[in-house]
Amino acid sequence: MNAKQRRNLIRILIAAVLLIGLNFVEISGVGKFLLYLVPYLIVGYDILLKAFHGIKNFRAFDESLLMTIATVGAFALAIYEDGDYTEAIAVMLFYQIGEWFQSYAIGRSRKNISELMDIRPDYANVETDDGLEQVDPDDVEVGTLIIVQPGEKIPIDGIVEEGNSTLNTVALTGESLPREVSIGAEVISGCINLNGVLKIRTTKEFGESTASKILELVEDASSRKSKSEDFIAKFARIYTPAVVICAGALAIIPSIIFGDWETWIYRALIFLVISCPCALVISIPLSFFAGIGGASREGILIKGSNFLETLSKVKTVVMDKTGTLTRGSFEVDAVHSKNLNFDEEKLLHLAAHVERYSTHPIANSLRKVYPNERDDCTVEEVEEIAGRGIRAKINGQVVSVGNEKFMDEVGAKWKSCYKVGTIIHVAVNGDYAGHVVISDAIKPYAKKAVVDMKNAGVENIFMLTGDTEKIASKVAGELDIKNYRSELLPADKVTEFEKILATSNGKVAFVGDGINDAPVLSRADVGIAMGALGSDAAIEAADVVLMDDDPRKISRAIKISRKCLGIVKQNIFFAIGVKFLCLILGAMGLANMWAAIFADVGVMILAVLNAIRVLVLPK
Repeated sequence: MNAKQRRNLIRILIAAVLLIGLNFVEISGVGKFLLYLVPYLIVGYDILLKAFHGIKNFRAFDESLLMTIATVGAFALAIYEDGDYTEAIAVMLFYQIGEWFQSYAIGRSRKNISELMDIRPDYANVETDDGLEQVDPDDVEVGTLIIVQPGEKIPIDGIVEEGNSTLNTVALTGESLPREVSIGAEVISGCINLNGVLKIRTTKEFGESTASKILELVEDASSRKSKSEDFIAKFARIYTPAVVICAGALAIIPSIIFGDWETWIYRALIFLVISCPCALVISIPLSFFAGIGGASREGILIKGSNFLETLSKVKTVVMDKTGTLTRGSFEVDAVHSKNLNFDEEKLLHLAAHVERYSTHPIANSLRKVYPNERDDCTVEEVEEIAGRGIRAKINGQVVSVGNEKFMDEVGAKWKSCYKVGTIIHVAVNGDYAGHVVISDAIKPYAKKAVVDMKNAGVENIFMLTGDTEKIASKVAGELDIKNYRSELLPADKVTEFEKILATSNGKVAFVGDGINDAPVLSRADVGIAMGALGSDAAIEAADVVLMDDDPRKISRAIKISRKCLGIVKQNIFFAIGVKFLCLILGAMGLANMWAAIFADVGVMILAVLNAIRVLVLPK
């Protein structure tokens, strides 16, 4: 509870105590009016000021004006009849109680956002002749060596040049599992260094770093309104002046026809209190705000309530394979020697030496399993043949490493492999030596993610990939995905996605890594970037950003959005239904001011409390 909330709670309590106490005081006339005016002004002075400023600035038609007209009118009737002032004060008192609940609820949901905002670094340590100097991260140029000590946030994205440590990434990913980093590792701003001292060479300016991009995304989220919020805003602009006119007509027309001005003015005042659209105007944006805040706590960044609303209607999810369902990093799965002169270790040794000079991802996997560069081998005349492979002389022998076409060109009689994966063939001086099987491992939780999506109400799941039919079929079979398309070029993915979009019932989401899938991400009803930690392209291209590589968060995002929209609909139907029922009863004289208080403030409090349920995330 912040200071403003405490002040408001104190004045609510003071006004309530005074109101209760005045009911035991025997007094009438001007003295009674002045005594009751004290709790009224204590609890309602800010509403009166808002109404006054609204009239002065020609923006009068809001709930402050309705509250002011209704309570001042009730005071006027009490003066005229020397009656009871309690109802007028109670209207203002309960209205402020509702406002307090709203403030508390927003504070709860804002806390989730502020925890994410805590990734913003205050300074960067730069080495100078006089030791470490703390400078503004905005002033650090690309290529600067910065020092991050234990307990400090990494201020700018970069590469570790010295030191080993463990990083806490929970503020970015929602996952508490720490990440180990050492020399050569890429690190991103916003993570907290837990133990060792790190020397980092910056690769970006602060304004382009991950922390800045995420903060900008979160800050902009509230400006992107859902259709429900737009409807409520338009509804309130038309509804509020309409009910003021209706209340005026209710006070004047029957009074002229039937007489009894006091009765009809009192009914008009009740009508005004009932008609206040607080429950809708407050609870609907609050529900979306709480939904976005709750999702961010789990490392799911939703760029606006419009995307949260669309996500709740998703019936079809289309996923890229590499980087979404699989790790996206190739690993050696098997080594098969087909020549007695080369055992498996020697075969891998030769392939790794040749591929050491390639930038292809497959070459990285070979270098990882055979990291020993400094052996007795001499590598010369390295030649990379596009679309075929790579060739080099190793200790005078010509070693060719590549695909079947390359083997045909060098005259090596290659042999196929029973295992599914990318087959890297090796020939030495034109003689076939064997092959290495490279595969992209399925993520540990990918199968659970597919099951969770089906349980969350996703009717159709598609997988799109550029890999061969054999590999695509294997992955789809293991994950129980019945619909998949293989051997797709980037342009083919867009074409296939357009076909799915045209035939799908409901909204369609596309999940990709956000880098090479940007065209499809932007075409989808909802683009979801998977594993976007440190990826500028993902943050820019997608509507929903999952900050780590866990595919289970796709269903989490959908469940959060559906719970949020369910609560929004409950509040809309409940608030409007109670309002219209009580408006009719009030106009007919069947509802008094206490019923009006429930129809206004009671409904608002119930709607706000219902909206707070969004913060309790679904399992």
